[in-house]
Amino acid sequence: MKAVVLGCVLLWAMLQRSGMQIAVPATALNCCEGDILLLLDSSGSVANYEFSRLLLFIAELLRPFSLGRGHVRVGLLQVGTNPNLEFGLDVHNDQESLQKALQRVNQLQGDTNTEAALRVAQRLLTETEEKVPKILLWLTDGVQPGDVDQPMSELKAQGVSVLAVSTVHGNYQVLQRAVTPPLEFHLYAVDIDNIEIITEDLTEAIIKIICAERLRVVDLTSHSAVLQWRPVLSEDSGYYELKYNSEWKTDPETSRILPGVSSWAELTNLQPDTTYTASLRPESNQRLFNTLSVNFTTLPDVLSPAVVSVSDSGPHQIHVSWGPLQPARVQKYTVEYGAIPSGRVHTVTLHSQQNSTVLTGLEPGTQYLVTVSAMHANGKERAMSVRACTHEAALPALVDLQLTLAQRQEVQVAWRAHQEGLKGYWLSWERENSHSPTLKPSISSAYLPPTARSTWLTHLAPSSRVCVSPVYSSGRGDGICCTAERDTDSSQWG
Repeated sequence: MKAVVLGCVLLWAMLQRSGMQIAVPATALNCCEGDILLLLDSSGSVANYEFSRLLLFIAELLRPFSLGRGHVRVGLLQVGTNPNLEFGLDVHNDQESLQKALQRVNQLQGDTNTEAALRVAQRLLTETEEKVPKILLWLTDGVQPGDVDQPMSELKAQGVSVLAVSTVHGNYQVLQRAVTPPLEFHLYAVDIDNIEIITEDLTEAIIKIICAERLRVVDLTSHSAVLQWRPVLSEDSGYYELKYNSEWKTDPETSRILPGVSSWAELTNLQPDTTYTASLRPESNQRLFNTLSVNFTTLPDVLSPAVVSVSDSGPHQIHVSWGPLQPARVQKYTVEYGAIPSGRVHTVTLHSQQNSTVLTGLEPGTQYLVTVSAMHANGKERAMSVRACTHEAALPALVDLQLTLAQRQEVQVAWRAHQEGLKGYWLSWERENSHSPTLKPSISSAYLPPTARSTWLTHLAPSSRVCVSPVYSSGRGDGICCTAERDTDSSQWG
């Protein structure tokens, strides 16, 4: 309780101090309209200090916006064992009310049940009739978020933009799949003590989504583009006509009809490094809408490898993968690797249809420089490098553990272990409660020197679990546990 109170006082002080220091950007106040639902990890994996810092960050992030219907509506949904809607989208209509509400937020603790919270988020963001841009901002430490891929995909398919802030503890690949492209503007991994450095960039990303009605390119590759717009129609009130063609007019204009509930469309089979013009005309029998248009240039054609990643590292091996796979254009791949700073360089040559390999025979606890090169059919060569670390070698385990009855109420514990690097032993057991044998036994533990091979234990609880683990300079090795059974009639051990 003391820690919770201290965290709340600290948060209140930081909010008060920051309120005097941060100026409100006048240009951002009235230009935006949309819904922002904050999905805040409030589980036990988030430290109290970290949770307070996240609330402070939220307060500063939202400070520039005018609130209420017709402007920006903000809701806060906490993730715990069960989701908790701290406040809905229609509750706060001014900054003073919102800032005071953030100061009153208490952490839930419990499990990280993100899936259950996302079901609530879907209802809040997709069942409303408001035709405004919608954002789900996920703030998490990323620790075991659960299977969030499907609910996140469903939200994005319904026109919700998903943004995420991770305090760099968790699974970055899960976050990458969850957010709406482009990743560089919608996904942030930052240390909690430096989280304020992303405030300006994230505010700008939010403004770009919920600002004035326009046709935007939100994801661009050499052969595709994703267009997004603020929905102004419904399923029954009309449709959209989307047209696009290249500046060279070499291909005929492409036209598509999209349902009125649409808020995005993907254009495929585009030419690389080419400028296109796209127009979107909302067609309705209820009112006239302006035709929106945008120009964009596709990226130059990607040469493999464009991405190199490492995974499944062990003490003696590293799994390396790369992409995109372009077997028709690449003749071969070469993987070079060597220990940093001056280890011997090894080379592996692979065929054009292989996009991964396992590097073996490596030294444990060592950093390697891995370079993947592709020889293209047109003579071009492209290479990318990454640094990767092997894991420390596994710590030796305890070899043997025996419990031997010596006298009434006394048991000898003996063991054997690998001696190299040994610093001692950690012993734990359940001790009979001295006040009453019927009370719950207490857990006792002791640290023994590396020369110890046995010890004596007395007053063990019935069916006491005795565990011994070897301790090395780099950590604790695997131990062994035995259960000492006592015959309650004779008070003897066996």
